Amino acid sequence: MTTLVKKFGGSSVATPEKIHNIVDRVLREKKSDDRIVLVVSAMGDSTDDLLELAQKVTTNMPKREMDVLLTTGEQVTIALMAAAFCSKGQPAISLTGFQAGVKTSDVHTKATIIDVEAKRVIKALDEGKIVIVAGFQGMDEYGDITTLGRGGSDTTAVAVAAGINADYCEIYTDVDGVYSADPRIVANAQKMQEITFGEMLELA
Repeated sequence: MTTLVKKFGGSSVATPEKIHNIVDRVLREKKSDDRIVLVVSAMGDSTDDLLELAQKVTTNMPKREMDVLLTTGEQVTIALMAAAFCSKGQPAISLTGFQAGVKTSDVHTKATIIDVEAKRVIKALDEGKIVIVAGFQGMDEYGDITTLGRGGSDTTAVAVAAGINADYCEIYTDVDGVYSADPRIVANAQKMQEITFGEMLELA
C-alpha cells in the first residue's frame, strides 16, 4: 500500500479537458491499494482574473478580504476535479485547506503553515476515496481564511504529504525541467539533468 500526494498547477488544470486528462492519468497509473491525495491550484489565469476584479472594486482591498476572494479559485478546481473522478466511478472528495487541516499563521496573503491536522484526509483515504485538496490556502487560529503567497500550492502539497506520512510527494508541471536560469530571460540557459537539494534551494 502506497500513499501518494500529487500536485497539479494552474496551467495543468486550466480547462475541463485538462482536468479529465489528469483524472484519466491518475486512474490509469493507480494500483488497487494506492491511497492518493491531489493538491491543485486555481484553473489557468483565474487568480489573475480575481485580482483584476478586486482592482475594479477598490484599489485598497483589505488583505483579509483578498484572501477570502482568492481562495475561491482553488475551490472551483477541487469541486470539478472530485466530480470528474466520481463521473468515472472513482469515489472522491474535495477539501478546502481548512477542511484538510492546514493551520497557518495570521499573516494574510503571506501566511506560513504551522501544522497539518489531516484527520479528515486520512479518514477519506481509509474509505477508499481520492482526496482533492485546495492548495495555497489554510486557516489561522482565529478561524480566518489565509493564503500562502507564491508557490503556495507546492508548499501545501509538501505539508500535506508530511501530515499524512505519504510515501511520495510528486509536483507536476508543464515545463521541460529545471534550468540553470530563467530561459525567458537568459537565452543560453541550460536544462539540468540532475540537481542537488542545495542547488535547488539556491535557485528558489
